[in-house]
Amino acid sequence: MNKKKFKKVLVVLGGTSGEREVSLDSGKACILALRKKKYNVTTFDPKFKNLNLIDKKKIDVIFNALHGRDGEDGIAQSYFEYLRVPYTHSGVISSFNAMNKIISKEIFIKNNILTPKYFPLNKKQAKIKNILKKFINRKKIKFPIVVKPVNEGSSLGVKICKNINNLNRSSKKLFKKYNDLIFEEYIGGQEIQAAIIDKKPLGAIELIPKRSFYDYQAKYTKAAKTRHVMPARLGKKNYLRVLKLAKKAHETLGCRGVTRTDFKFFKNKFYLLELNTQPGMTNLSLVPEIAKYKGINFSNLVEKILLDASINK
Repeated sequence: MNKKKFKKVLVVLGGTSGEREVSLDSGKACILALRKKKYNVTTFDPKFKNLNLIDKKKIDVIFNALHGRDGEDGIAQSYFEYLRVPYTHSGVISSFNAMNKIISKEIFIKNNILTPKYFPLNKKQAKIKNILKKFINRKKIKFPIVVKPVNEGSSLGVKICKNINNLNRSSKKLFKKYNDLIFEEYIGGQEIQAAIIDKKPLGAIELIPKRSFYDYQAKYTKAAKTRHVMPARLGKKNYLRVLKLAKKAHETLGCRGVTRTDFKFFKNKFYLLELNTQPGMTNLSLVPEIAKYKGINFSNLVEKILLDASINK
């Protein structure tokens, strides 16, 4: 579908996830960009109305600016498919698979994409400390160990634990809010994030956080003073390697539009941590920064994402 058919754009933003504020920031920035491009833009916030109340007769396309659960895990996408309205970013299945850290890791492993050793654990499993020790020994995972929710984004709920007692306390605390957790071997080295758009690599950026790791505050607050290095300091060969890996991950999950893939580069190996199908579009977000370096301004980037909108993918 070309630009002429996309006159009336509905930007869906906000929602009810832990990333609501980030989504509002992303959505507002995209609204300004689309209006600058002369699109007729209206908004919809699922916190106040159910997505099935979208009036498809008044719109040509949906720009999905939601983040987190119910926004990038296939739920919102299934509503858009039901409405038969073209929408931006990845479809139902790829969104669900990417958001679920266990499913996505298994897909990456089957496709020979290196990812840290891990094991999942459900809230119903009793005697957490003993089970943790058993899985750690079986999987030959060494401390530090990263524990995080299976279905969260923006590093929400992520804890880095240095010993079994610390891991046990963090797990019990997280299980009060989440039913499923994933335990992953911590990988040191460089924090590298690569963007794909329209099935092509856009670029890779390096992050140097002042905090213990690239957590929610490091991502979204200027006070955290995370250093961004664009392009990532990898050397030409490794830079091309990480772009190739990001493209492979994007294709393996069947994604479309724009994605951002998070890697750690350690001892000359790239470890894929996760893939984000709804990258942030705030003034501190990485995809716009990468695009700017490549000569694509924010308004053109947003329009590029919009024009890739479709259904049944």
